[in-house]
Amino acid sequence: MSGPGLDPTFTSLPHRTLGDAALTRARELGVTHADFRFERVRHQRLGVRDGVLQTASDSEDLGFAVRVIHHGSWGFAAGVILTAEEAVRVTESAVAVALVAAEMTTSPVEIAPEPVYDDVTWVSSYDVNPLDVPTAEKAALLIDWTNRLRTGAAVDHASAALYQVQENKYYADLAGTRTTQQRVRLQPAFEAMGAGADTFDSMSSIAPPVGRGWEYLTDGGYDWDDEIEQVPELLAEKLKAPSVEAGSYDLVIHPSNLWLTIHESIGHATELDRALGYEANYAGTSFATYDKLNTLRYGSPVMNVTGDRTVEHGLATTGYDDEGVQTQSWDIIRDGVLVGYQLDRAMGHMKPELNGNRSNGCAYADSSGHIPIQRMANVSLQPAADGPSTEELIDRVERGLYVVGDRSWSIDMQRFNFQFTGQRFYKITDGELVGQVRDVAYQATTTEFWNSMEAVGGPQTWVLGGAFNCGKAQPGQVASVSHGCPTSLFRGVNILNTNDEAGL
Repeated sequence: MSGPGLDPTFTSLPHRTLGDAALTRARELGVTHADFRFERVRHQRLGVRDGVLQTASDSEDLGFAVRVIHHGSWGFAAGVILTAEEAVRVTESAVAVALVAAEMTTSPVEIAPEPVYDDVTWVSSYDVNPLDVPTAEKAALLIDWTNRLRTGAAVDHASAALYQVQENKYYADLAGTRTTQQRVRLQPAFEAMGAGADTFDSMSSIAPPVGRGWEYLTDGGYDWDDEIEQVPELLAEKLKAPSVEAGSYDLVIHPSNLWLTIHESIGHATELDRALGYEANYAGTSFATYDKLNTLRYGSPVMNVTGDRTVEHGLATTGYDDEGVQTQSWDIIRDGVLVGYQLDRAMGHMKPELNGNRSNGCAYADSSGHIPIQRMANVSLQPAADGPSTEELIDRVERGLYVVGDRSWSIDMQRFNFQFTGQRFYKITDGELVGQVRDVAYQATTTEFWNSMEAVGGPQTWVLGGAFNCGKAQPGQVASVSHGCPTSLFRGVNILNTNDEAGL
């Protein structure tokens, strides 16, 4: 991948000097492993409501961290004063933490080996850094969006937002790896709101957040004008739509909804730390425990899911992770059977049979002040090479629903029992869409749902969706992640009427 190149305002910072000082001191103190991470993360958020700019904020997180293994235990410390003396002090603090932790460590920490990458660089795939575009130009675009949405008779209010991130990282370790990386990502959004005779509702953009630049909003890669033109009428139809009758329906699910079901019921469930119980006290565990590897029938035979930190424009895509591991793509579910997990270097050593005694590149920290943890790759459902179109999938359904866009969701701590709603649901009768219905949620267990998947669409239906706000760990960390999938057909899924469930 290539982009405009590394930002010189980052490369001019003293990251190499600090890294050399920290690693030299760590070697003197006799650690078995040490890594140094220097980060600058820039954020900008813009928000508009009804043609008025309401939010324009910029922030920057700048600092460094040292992590060591000493006496069989992890030690970690971080700092924000960019001097060699401070790098030495932080290193000594990390070693002191390891010495304290060693008294409580029953199983010595070891990490999977990884080849050395000496002074390599990686820049994500984009053309124009959105943080280089004048704020007034970006605000004018969002203002225009809301003004155009409000021309719809059903729209009472409209909002729009743009969140942009530039992430730079320098990593170095005692083995000799040194990586310098730059990632750009952005999340555009808009929402139209209106009131019907007896209800209030909204309709949002289904455009995914992406690892791209400003060109995502200007080069035709997504048809913003067409969606802005359609949303007011879609909202008007939704406000007048009948309430769904609860029962069993076949579902044709568009990628703009299915990505979130993948995230919650597959992505989190196949993080190895959850499967091994390490997140039990906060983020939950997983029903897909390690003893089920290569035997669990996760879904139907048409189900093939990969973990991928290399796909172009993915939100979790990078060249090297935060442990100096070159990123990869691998199978998680093959022909419906669980065959892999997401793991970092410590778990790669614990379970060497998973990836040849190697991490698959899933370590990430959201700032210099946080320790890297195992985080989700771009977990994606693969299309069928010669699979059907969305229209052909709909044509197969006598009584069902076509689901577009994500909304609310709920899933238990083992990633097994869930329900999801959506932006809009169209009733399908004898292979035809016959209008929207409201108050819909689909409910299942993870394995029931994915085993009910009869067909996946072809590559022409595949979309890379995702989110900026996946949370995990204590202290809490936030990561961005993408999930690609085709339109897919599910048989006999339980549909709830959300008003009835709420007693309304």
